[in-house]
Amino acid sequence: MSDTNFTDPVPYESLEKEISPQSASKVRPSAVALIRNSLRLGQQQMADWRFGPLAVSAVPGAGKSTGMAATAAIAIARQYESTNRTKARRQLIVVTFTRSAAANIKAKIREYLRDNLSLPQTGFTVYTLHGLALNIASRHADLSGLQLENVTLITPSQSHRFIRTAVEQWIGNNSDRYFRLLEGHQFDGEETERLRRQSVLRTEVLPELALTVIHEAKSSGISPEQLREWSKQTTDEYAILSVAAGLYEQYQNLMRSRDFIDYDDMILAALRVLENDSARRIEQNQVFAVFEDEAQDSSPLQTKLLEILASDGEGESGGSVVWGSGGQGGLLGDSLENNSFSPSPPLPIPPSPLSPSSLINLVRVGDPNQAINSSFTPADPIYFRQFCEECKAQDRLVTMYQAGRSTEIIIEAANFALEWVNNLYKKDLTNLNRANNRISTTPFRPQKIDPVEPNHRQDDVNPQPIGRGLELYTPRDIHHTVELLSQRVIELFAEDPTNTRAAVLVRENRQGRWLAEALAPVCKEHKIVLYDVGERDRHSHVPEDILAILQFCDRPHSPDYLKAALEVLVQRQLVPTQDLNALASLPEEFLYPGPLALPQTESVQKACRLCRSLLRARLELPLYQLISFIALVLNYDQAELATADKLAERVNRQIAGNSSMGTMLAALSEIVSSERFEPVETEDVEARYTRRGQLTIITMHKAKGLDWDFVFLPFLHENLIPGRFWVPPQRQFLGDFTLSEVARAQIRAALHGEESIPSTTAAWEQAKHLKTAEEYRLLYVAMTRAKRLLWMSAAQKAPFTWSKPDNLQQQAACPVFPALKQQFPGCVMITTVFK
Repeated sequence: MSDTNFTDPVPYESLEKEISPQSASKVRPSAVALIRNSLRLGQQQMADWRFGPLAVSAVPGAGKSTGMAATAAIAIARQYESTNRTKARRQLIVVTFTRSAAANIKAKIREYLRDNLSLPQTGFTVYTLHGLALNIASRHADLSGLQLENVTLITPSQSHRFIRTAVEQWIGNNSDRYFRLLEGHQFDGEETERLRRQSVLRTEVLPELALTVIHEAKSSGISPEQLREWSKQTTDEYAILSVAAGLYEQYQNLMRSRDFIDYDDMILAALRVLENDSARRIEQNQVFAVFEDEAQDSSPLQTKLLEILASDGEGESGGSVVWGSGGQGGLLGDSLENNSFSPSPPLPIPPSPLSPSSLINLVRVGDPNQAINSSFTPADPIYFRQFCEECKAQDRLVTMYQAGRSTEIIIEAANFALEWVNNLYKKDLTNLNRANNRISTTPFRPQKIDPVEPNHRQDDVNPQPIGRGLELYTPRDIHHTVELLSQRVIELFAEDPTNTRAAVLVRENRQGRWLAEALAPVCKEHKIVLYDVGERDRHSHVPEDILAILQFCDRPHSPDYLKAALEVLVQRQLVPTQDLNALASLPEEFLYPGPLALPQTESVQKACRLCRSLLRARLELPLYQLISFIALVLNYDQAELATADKLAERVNRQIAGNSSMGTMLAALSEIVSSERFEPVETEDVEARYTRRGQLTIITMHKAKGLDWDFVFLPFLHENLIPGRFWVPPQRQFLGDFTLSEVARAQIRAALHGEESIPSTTAAWEQAKHLKTAEEYRLLYVAMTRAKRLLWMSAAQKAPFTWSKPDNLQQQAACPVFPALKQQFPGCVMITTVFK
């Protein structure tokens, strides 16, 4: 099974060890009390959990990972004391969003168990959601239908190719509906216009609709048949959900025929296992509780999986209990019979509300105000909000409102932005609800951040601000922005260059790329390390290096291939920098000089010897060892070697049965040209983003969960935050909306249990609301990354689109920005640059 983009679980902590009475006796109430007393108020309430559901809504910087780790350690300690030997052997499952977060919380739990409780560092397992699902599915392969040796995890590039193929197949099978789309609102039959519309539909509109709906529906357990049923409830002229259902069905058929799976298939496979009474009891009887971090980012199916596992396997219901936000009834129940595996009965519909026989030990921790992924995933903050309200009704809601990350002025600014946006929306939502006959929510859950109250811990206090703590600038244009930002960066790094941690947060990668080029000379002059996360993440250099060397080995007499190989060797500092064109112009003379050739310089001889050794390895080594050998020759570090091994495994598996240099080069060329091959990380990725002595350029989305002493937020313009929904001119023949966003809004309306599916116009308006609400939450997340200084700016002139950064025009600021200037006049800065 391909591991490209795969999210592995943190290694399993075995529970097979006997828990000796001596170990249990070490658990003292005083040790637990010491841990509890070291926590803040909200963390203490979380640590008091013993059983049942618990919702923890934590503000940014509240220390939820520390609180969760402490709560987990205390829960494990109490589990060791259980008089029921069978129950004492159960484990705690902790689920996090990313591998780095999983590794971080695992280390914290082990530290509490070892240093504070003197207990074995076992009794728990930390997973990512997809790692947990795959673990369950692979343990019961006969029930899940997931045979790891026969399936491959689909890559983004392969998925896009399947979507394009699905579009063509759907068009071939649905000519009537396709021609209805082609006609649009009006069409005079002109041939040039018909060809233009065909291109737009085939390459833009339908692929975008397919991509959006496949993610939305599959992650929510919705089948193509269910989409068709919902489509019957709508009156739109294009039957958008029905079109989407056809595209979804074609895509699933392609996946099934090629033995591919995606991340959603892992969740569905695990749920299929849990349909079986015996397997469900086996899984539940290994678990005494489930803790979930970043719960606001869970999809309905992911939530359902955790709730089933967290149910008591010995209850009267057999453990098939789903309580709370995941219990969407039939919307989730009958979806499993139409996926990439064999058909199976729907999941049992659970009893509700919570009853003693259906105890669910589930602690969900998150912040709905930091839900910023609903544009990419089906995650919607409404689900975690519902869970919070259900727990609040039973007095099982904890709000962690004290945050020690930021200085008080930054907290005040974040609180003001939250309240201002909610007030702005209340009037608009009243009109929207009246028009749509539905209930919408404000972008933010009313939840203020409070500074940490004075306590016994000297290190647990809000930091002092640098300067005013909040600085608001209105530069003339984006070039003036760079001047002001550079000036402030130089000042901040001059004070303590080795300990300064700073970041520039941008809305999109194109801004980051432009800004990195503009700041590079300044940072070089003042010896400031500039780290552009977007550039590092765009691709791994390893496949390109390996391909260049192998192409040279295959055709050493090609000047182009020789020069490309030499460039890699020079870049790796294995040979001195020299005129490569002179060497590559006559490959034979360079590689094997004759007796009449001019003597080679020492640097040329070094390059020649290295190239000849590569050619000799091509002759002496089997193909499957070549990539690993080249990686060693190129003197890769640990992470690069691991990435090369991953690449070798991928290529060798791909060419199995037809192994030759030609097929290897073809496989490598496809990887380099058509997809981003993700490197293997041997260190905490987030640690690289927050190194001391470094100015990091990173998108607001990637910055979630991180913090820096100084955070810069340039280019805060209304056309990006909150942005405007607009229909590109080439698509306007379909109407004043986009099919993909209308479909997304209609699916979510059905999932949220609304009385009816909104019309096209209403769905488009609701899609606007969902998008702008998320953009404001994204700004809130960005603001709360700063600890001692928050620098914000909105230039008077900026590009309409950052694909053309030189095309400057007047741009309105993000609506929150002038409100902040009015609320905090003492933080408005003079924008004169002194040279």
